[in-house]
Amino acid sequence: MAVLRKFARPLLASTFVVGGYAALRSPDAQAPDVTPTALPLTERVLRLPQDAEQLVRITGAVQLGAGGLLALGRLPRAAALALSVSLLPAVLAVEPWWTIDDPDERARQRARFFAVLSALGGVLLAAADTHGKPSLAYRTRQGTRHAADGLADGVRDLAGGVRDRLPIS
Repeated sequence: MAVLRKFARPLLASTFVVGGYAALRSPDAQAPDVTPTALPLTERVLRLPQDAEQLVRITGAVQLGAGGLLALGRLPRAAALALSVSLLPAVLAVEPWWTIDDPDERARQRARFFAVLSALGGVLLAAADTHGKPSLAYRTRQGTRHAADGLADGVRDLAGGVRDRLPIS
């Protein structure tokens, strides 16, 4: 499985690295596609710039940086999580293909929509990949059990010590 990860992560990351680089180089090319969904999003989320080109640059920087980290295997789960968050605006930006009348345009938008969903699924799988190590939830449960067992043993020892000191008549 380790060999598979060494190949799969860079392959998955390649689309984000290339797309992030393109967004940083020419955000004006993507800004018109982003504007209809970006502006309502910026009104709801504080500290996001109102400028569509700036949002494209931020998304591009996240995708380039997180894609590079994922490709190199550095902080892969955090990088994959950042990539999944960066894809959410892309999912929202795709036109509702089911409302388009032109069959060719509908097919193009549908393919784009499912490509973005596929990438989202891939990075979510990468974010959940623990590389054979126990997950944080498992380690938390084990630690809680261990602490509870230690506490129960301590209470039993304390109760036994108190019982030994009591005069029984």
